[in-house]
Amino acid sequence: MNLPNALTLARIFLVPLLVVVLLTKFEGRLVLGVRKEFVGAAIFAIASFTDWLDGYLARRRQQVTTLGQLMDPVADKLLVTAALVSLVQMDAAPAWMVAVILGREFAVTVLRAVAWARGVVISASPLGKLKMAAQVTAILALILAHEELRGFYVIGRIALWAAVITAVVSAVDYYRRFNGVLSTKSTSSPL
Repeated sequence: MNLPNALTLARIFLVPLLVVVLLTKFEGRLVLGVRKEFVGAAIFAIASFTDWLDGYLARRRQQVTTLGQLMDPVADKLLVTAALVSLVQMDAAPAWMVAVILGREFAVTVLRAVAWARGVVISASPLGKLKMAAQVTAILALILAHEELRGFYVIGRIALWAAVITAVVSAVDYYRRFNGVLSTKSTSSPL
């Protein structure tokens, strides 16, 4: 297994640890006197960083593999889904906003899978990347938001709104590209 794939696998293994840290009720400090919010934010930040790093290393070292191309989006969706659902459980994020974001993830994944099955690749869009940046910002800020750091709650909610808006807009963009690519393909050759 190459290093980029190992980083992706590490991200997957960090997901249950993140959920345990976020959802377990701890009395007092968690690790070496550090609040669980800081530990959870650190786990999420490290996992998010591996998302960038594995792709960078795979391209730079020419170690892009089919396994990596399959595992990376799965790892991303596991991480974001686990974090957002945990935030709902913690009453830090509204369930409807998380449902919109996760519904978009499911819909876009289905569109891309159908296109791929027909021999068409629908690449990530800049809007999708903006949505991911807003999600990461929202998740980090909402994990950190507690009595001593209330400002993070405001930042987190603004970023969550940005994530919801970009989720909807990017879903429409993916749908248009899906229809455009498939209609072009269907006029040139039967599916």
